[in-house]
Amino acid sequence: MAGRTAWVLGDQLSHENPALEGVDRVLLVESRATLCGRRFHRQKLHLVLSAMRHFAAELRGRGIEVDHRSAPTLREGLEAHVRDHSPDSIGLLEPSSVGGRRRLGALPGVELVPGSLFVVHPDEFRDWAEGRRRMVMEDFYRWQRRRLGVLMDGSEPAGGRWNLDRENGRPPPRDRRPPAVPELVEDEIDVEVRRDLDRLAPPCFGEDAPRQWPATAAEADDALERFLAERLADFGPWQDAMLHGERWMWHARLSSSLNLGLLSPLDCVARAEAAYREGEASLASVEGFVRQLIGWREWVWGTYWLWQERWPHDNALGADVGLLELFWGGATDMNCVGDAIAGLRETSYAHHIERLMLFGNLMLLLGVRPEEALEWFHVAFIDGYEWVMAPNVVGMALHADGGRMMTKPYAASGRYVDRMSDHCRGCRYDPKKRTGEDAWPFTTLYWDFLARHRDRFAQNRRMGPILGNLDRMEPDELDEIRARARGLRADFSA
Repeated sequence: MAGRTAWVLGDQLSHENPALEGVDRVLLVESRATLCGRRFHRQKLHLVLSAMRHFAAELRGRGIEVDHRSAPTLREGLEAHVRDHSPDSIGLLEPSSVGGRRRLGALPGVELVPGSLFVVHPDEFRDWAEGRRRMVMEDFYRWQRRRLGVLMDGSEPAGGRWNLDRENGRPPPRDRRPPAVPELVEDEIDVEVRRDLDRLAPPCFGEDAPRQWPATAAEADDALERFLAERLADFGPWQDAMLHGERWMWHARLSSSLNLGLLSPLDCVARAEAAYREGEASLASVEGFVRQLIGWREWVWGTYWLWQERWPHDNALGADVGLLELFWGGATDMNCVGDAIAGLRETSYAHHIERLMLFGNLMLLLGVRPEEALEWFHVAFIDGYEWVMAPNVVGMALHADGGRMMTKPYAASGRYVDRMSDHCRGCRYDPKKRTGEDAWPFTTLYWDFLARHRDRFAQNRRMGPILGNLDRMEPDELDEIRARARGLRADFSA
């Protein structure tokens, strides 16, 4: 048959994928080794397979020949395609992981197509970073805003300020709840995916459920429209808040669609800015959303590639505790963590504050090994990929890179959760207490963490006031904290 084949991976499902230009056919491979090789959330596997199969159907509907096959491995799927079609060339958009780019790019006949489904290519990010005395996301974000002309009034930021965090990040409202999220309608492809997963029986985590996440560009576009109309106006003020039993809050729920290639980040940004310009959402909410997309998301993508060789080896704090069964659904008396874990099992999702200040914070305080934390975040979350989780988990949540990405560790006591949620009402633990059986574990572990790593953090100017509070603590109380922390670590690890 000859001709050119475009090989499309499961996170490259965009019709704007550069590898699709001028091809004769498209190859998609469902690798059984990938599906069964890790303990993925069941809903994540369902979403990826459903999205791949819907994408194949869309391509066929456009008159494009598609070879969509299941195989023991990606390599064997490619080899079978070559035997059946004898393509002259095989183009593959640069994979989003270091290992994928190295392994798949080395396969016979495969040509990596330069480009990405992001705003900034890793090479552009490296050029931006080169020669800088400091690497901070705020500088990158402002560069993005200026060069893309996003939320700009001439040469100045809209509203006169780049950062509107002071208007955002409020405690949860007492008198209102976020709007309901409409259910998606499954189709025959979803029925087929569920049947195939049941037959394959991969070692999954989490609950099977009717699909809750967009599997097509049309569904993703509808989700974006609903967010803009129903949630964006309140997203900014309560983007950091937590309410017991509320799985989505006012978040957009678009990360899985962006990471599969179903949505364009620049399209999302343009439509959000239009909502601000048309008076349908506040500047604070829109700026918060824009910051997440062309600021933080692109920063994470760029730093993943910039420091690609370091992430697998980072463990600056010497963390040596294995991942707790708690994170796979084990029992806990902590209302906040228990609710977030229940939500994760139900949806394969938790919003960024639950990830950072509950899951990540607990792992940091306990000293969970970075590689085990990274693996869990990768497989358990609907939007989890290596490029996402290496900087977010190793760099931000666990401070395992020693401060390369963030200038201070994101450690917090129970007071933060008490302020930003309603979880502490009716909980058996008191977030204000540092010692005693009813002291909230986070608070005890927080002060123990600071004491254990005091010398390391002593030169960090941002840590000065916190360490000052530690130094003013009575020695007897600190001894009590350390003793109870040892007991807590033993209990958690049991």
